[in-house]
Amino acid sequence: MPATKEEESLSRFALADGLRRKGEQKGIMAKYTGSVCKLCRREGEKLFLKGQRCYTPKCAFERREYPPGDHGRQAQWRRRRVSEYWRQLREKQKTRRVYNVTERQFRRYYAEALQTRGMTGVNLLGMLERRLDNVVYRLNFAESRAQGRLLVTHGHFSVNGRRTDIPSMLIKPGDVIEVREGSRKRTYFQALVQTAESRAAPKWLQRDTANLSARVIQEPERGDIDANLNEQLIVEFYSR
Repeated sequence: MPATKEEESLSRFALADGLRRKGEQKGIMAKYTGSVCKLCRREGEKLFLKGQRCYTPKCAFERREYPPGDHGRQAQWRRRRVSEYWRQLREKQKTRRVYNVTERQFRRYYAEALQTRGMTGVNLLGMLERRLDNVVYRLNFAESRAQGRLLVTHGHFSVNGRRTDIPSMLIKPGDVIEVREGSRKRTYFQALVQTAESRAAPKWLQRDTANLSARVIQEPERGDIDANLNEQLIVEFYSR
C-alpha cells in the first residue's frame, strides 16, 4: 500500500532529525589546516581553492595530478573497481571542500534541505551558495572562498547596514551586502574598485562596484552554480 503524503512528510522529518542527531553525537567539528592543493589532487580535479593561482602553471595540480601520499604516484596507474558508494562519498567530500564547510555543517545543511519543499539536492546547493563568504567570492570581492571567509570574519562587510562577522550567514532576497565605511580606506578595497569587474557576477546578485556593494535579487537557481557538482550523488549518499 503506497504511503500517504503525511507519512512521507513524517519520514523526511525523521530522517532529517536522525542526521542532525548523528552529527551531534559524533561531535564532528574539525578545521582542515593542511595544504588545499592536496584536496584537489585527492579529488582528481581542480577545485579552484586558491583563486588566481589555480589558473597559472604554479598550480600544484598542474605538476602532480596524481593523489597525495607515498603511493599516490603508483595509484594513478593502478586499475581499481569504483563502487557506487565510492562515487557518492567523493562527490560529497568534493562539495564540502569547494564550499569550505565541516562535516557537521554539511549534515545540518542537508537536514534543512530535506525539510524544504523542492528537490533536496538543489536546495542543498542553493543554501551553500547563499553563504555570506561564498557571496563575497561570487561578487569578486575575494579571489577565493577562503579569502572571502577571512574578510567576513575580520568584520569588513555589513548586511542591511549591520556589521557581521559570520561567514555561514545565509543571505536572502532583498539583502544588501556592502563593504563597511571604515574598511573602504584600506589599500585592498581601494584597488578592488578597478579589479572587481574582471569577473562577472551571477544574475541573482546585482553588483555596484563603484560603491563596493550588492543586492540579492533572487535565490540562486541550479544553472547559476558553476561548480562541477552532482547533487544527486550526495542525496543518494545520505539516503543509504
